Amino acid sequence: MPMHMHMHMLSRLIACVLLAAPAIPAWCQTYPSKPVRVVVPFPPGAGVDIVTRAVVGRFAEALGQQVIVDNRAGAGGIVGAELAAKAPPDGYSLFMATAGILTVIPHMQAKLPYSVERDFAPVSLVASVPSVLVVHPSMPVKSVKDLVALAKAKPGAINYASTGNGTLPHLAAEFFKQQARIDMMHVAYKGSAPATTDLLGGNVQVFFGNMLSVIEQVRAGRLRALAVTSLQRQNVAKEIPTMVESGFRGFEAGTWFGLMAPAATPREVIARLHGDIARAVRHPDVEKQLAAQGATTIGNTPEQFAAYIRSESVKWAKVLAASGVKAD
Repeated sequence: MPMHMHMHMLSRLIACVLLAAPAIPAWCQTYPSKPVRVVVPFPPGAGVDIVTRAVVGRFAEALGQQVIVDNRAGAGGIVGAELAAKAPPDGYSLFMATAGILTVIPHMQAKLPYSVERDFAPVSLVASVPSVLVVHPSMPVKSVKDLVALAKAKPGAINYASTGNGTLPHLAAEFFKQQARIDMMHVAYKGSAPATTDLLGGNVQVFFGNMLSVIEQVRAGRLRALAVTSLQRQNVAKEIPTMVESGFRGFEAGTWFGLMAPAATPREVIARLHGDIARAVRHPDVEKQLAAQGATTIGNTPEQFAAYIRSESVKWAKVLAASGVKAD
């Protein structure tokens, strides 16, 4: 075959390959060209807000654009979730979701204005914060084993606090009750602050408190820590054993925060966002700042995050079904 025929066939082959390849829109190649907004579904000072503000500086640096934190509190996070779900899928409106919004609320409320599977595309799990099983110092218990023995000796006599019906501290306690086969009485509060205040006052005896909010009270000796709900001990409190070490296999019940985008956001944009948020959360300054408060930075892939959301959702659905917890 003459050389010019070879060249002609080769050029046609290249053209076919290029036509068959999915076209990347021009704006994907220039993304981001304006500031990016991150919707936070709770007020300033909440755990998710603390984590978001710790990472946005380095995230903005990686993106090469300003990142604006937009606090949209209300209805236990549903207001912010709905706003983010309905935002244009162009990579300029993102959502810092919480464990409760993605894996608990959907099992408790039949009619939500958002669907986790349909309306969101996972970008990355940003950070996790374990809970700490704490008791009032007057309790004659020094370990989880002691607490289980006391609860079995006095069924229904021990009161445990939660930050509200169906919240993760409530479900962590229900998970514990189911695994330990014990009975404790639930006392619901409107948030971590009033629950911790009543625990300090001895009005309730037990609480699965967020590490961010109870660790200082433990250090001051005003509360006694029995275990952390992470799978490994925490560097900020190495002396506190895990629930797993205390005999509860696979017991993990902290909260976590992850970056989501509207579902139809282009894959190329998701990939760019993932790379930049992972770089941000792994920055030594960010890791150090969050570790000092008991949070562990993660930065996994969209696929890993999606699988984690599914597994956590299945876990809490079982706990909810077994406990009979219903929405208020």
